[in-house]
Amino acid sequence: MDRTLFPLQEPEKGSSSLQSAPLADRIRPRNLNDVLGQEHLLAEGKMLREVIRSDEIPSMIFWGPPGVGKTTLAQIIARETKSYFISISAVLAGVKDVKKIVAEARTQRRSYRRRTILFVDEIHRFNKAQQDAFLPHVEKGELILIGATTENPSFELISPLLSRSRVLVLHPLKEEQVLEILRRAVADPECGLGSWNLQIDQRVLEQISLFANGDARIALNTLEVAAHLARSRSTQKPVITSKLVQEALQKRVLLYDKAGEEHFNLISALHKSLRNSDADASLYWLGRMLEAGEDPLYIARRMVRFASEDVGAADPAALGYAVDAMQAVHFIGLPEGKLALAQLAIYLAQAPKSNAVYTAYSRVREDVEKTLNEPVPLHLRNAPTRLMKELGYGRGYRYAHQEEDAVADMECLPQSLSQRRYYHPGEQGFEKLVKARLDALRRTKEEKSKRANEQKSKKSKRAEEQKSRRAGGRKSDRSGNQAN
Repeated sequence: MDRTLFPLQEPEKGSSSLQSAPLADRIRPRNLNDVLGQEHLLAEGKMLREVIRSDEIPSMIFWGPPGVGKTTLAQIIARETKSYFISISAVLAGVKDVKKIVAEARTQRRSYRRRTILFVDEIHRFNKAQQDAFLPHVEKGELILIGATTENPSFELISPLLSRSRVLVLHPLKEEQVLEILRRAVADPECGLGSWNLQIDQRVLEQISLFANGDARIALNTLEVAAHLARSRSTQKPVITSKLVQEALQKRVLLYDKAGEEHFNLISALHKSLRNSDADASLYWLGRMLEAGEDPLYIARRMVRFASEDVGAADPAALGYAVDAMQAVHFIGLPEGKLALAQLAIYLAQAPKSNAVYTAYSRVREDVEKTLNEPVPLHLRNAPTRLMKELGYGRGYRYAHQEEDAVADMECLPQSLSQRRYYHPGEQGFEKLVKARLDALRRTKEEKSKRANEQKSKKSKRAEEQKSRRAGGRKSDRSGNQAN
């Protein structure tokens, strides 16, 4: 059996195996009270702490960015609940390994009355067939599955697996939390760097914490590289300076970008620089990713998303430019395609910004999720058959092209959402014209609706008058007949 399938055996403090491990592994928290961050799950009374305390652990998917404690939490859960712990990586393991794990889990239950927790790192890398292999064993309770992923589980994991698991979102660590982790690493003489007598200023720790962007592993790796550099220059009194951290950061970028651990931070920097209309910063972060070997089509896809999310209707041409740049990169490849992305970055940075399309769709999604999904109103349905026509499909529909101003005062939303406004245009760029146009269309509809209601009222009044006259005439006739 591959050694990655054996349960975690933690080395004792001070052991050679612990000291040879990376700093990020050595100072990993061993209990819940030592964990920093994820208060929404681990604070008193919160879900995860309560299920651990009650010893009723469901299968779970930890979804969050790198370096926020997904692996650590899985290990702590196993320790707190005295469960047998097996850890595998979806990059290396396959269906055969799952079968071996299930056999081991059955042995643990039968011989030692101990449940098994299987931790699968990067579970989104398993294909559908591999994910299917877990289902019967999770369903029977033969093992508790804890998966870790940086990708959206809704898109990457199969529905049956999601329905049998709790998806828990882990957040990036706050700057002060990363700072506290760094302080612990510097001070701990057994698992950390306390025995090295490092000299490091608070501002330098803050510099590392800020650059880590919520990723504790990046922060600790940076600290470790900087500490080794400081020791190589002075073993008696090593000093970690800001300049040394800058040097360590360059080494870390080269080390981790290729493995994909830093691209989340860099793409975030590009996105936020574009949003803030900073063309120079946008070009810099773009260059950092391209020169480190990032997939140019990944960057292009994110910039296409930006064109809709952050520019939107303020400059409708931005989406077309973004798609054109993506096609150019696909067509000519690298290095020539870098210029197409650079041109796009400059265009998106200078474009007027509006997130009105993004917020409009967010409101729609919320209503779709939280309100009754009513049937499509009959007047909006097509009626290709006689039965459908008899049932009222299409009845009352008004063809806009035949209406004055090419718009009818016809409600197109379900009745419970009548008159709901989702899209609120801003005042930037082309969206200002869109706002004026939509406001004019709404006024036209309101005026038409008002006239239609007035006509309906007059028609109803005339009908009542005619009904009253007919009733009076019949009464007069009856009186005449009685007199005769």
